[in-house]
Amino acid sequence: MGRDKALLPFGGIPLSRALAGLVERAAGCAVLVGNPQLEPLAGYPAIPDLYPGQGPLGGILTALEHTTSDWNLVVACDMPGLSAEFLAGLVDAATRSDAAALLPVGPSGRPEPLCAVYHRRARVPLGRAFARGVRKITAALEDAGIAVCLWPAGQADVFQNVNTPEDWAPWAPPYATK
Repeated sequence: MGRDKALLPFGGIPLSRALAGLVERAAGCAVLVGNPQLEPLAGYPAIPDLYPGQGPLGGILTALEHTTSDWNLVVACDMPGLSAEFLAGLVDAATRSDAAALLPVGPSGRPEPLCAVYHRRARVPLGRAFARGVRKITAALEDAGIAVCLWPAGQADVFQNVNTPEDWAPWAPPYATK
């Protein structure tokens, strides 16, 4: 992408602020994991990643290490198609589940672990998988023997992330440079 996706302009604010606002509306609060220097720009608390450069699973573990909530909505900073209603549906389904993780599944049939809900009790087994070198989230869930609820999302566009300028183009304001 060539730039920090969290700072992409989205509706007049950084994309990370917009998504954190959706998470807050759906789950009651929001915290960013990653660069603490984003906090003043995003307007939400930011905690440093305990495992920088180790991928998204490290970020999830960081969030679960710092949480006091049983259920934790985890959303990547680059999914502009999400809505608070969709995220609230995830949280509601997770709290009614006996699983330790709820992953939505779109029409492709693939679970989306970066727009999912994780119970705090998943931290220790995920941490063990991480310590064994597992970095792929779905592989870590399986490796750790964590009960996962797959939730049919029915919409593929909500999971569209922006990894390239072409991915960002439909969301970019007219004045954005690509």
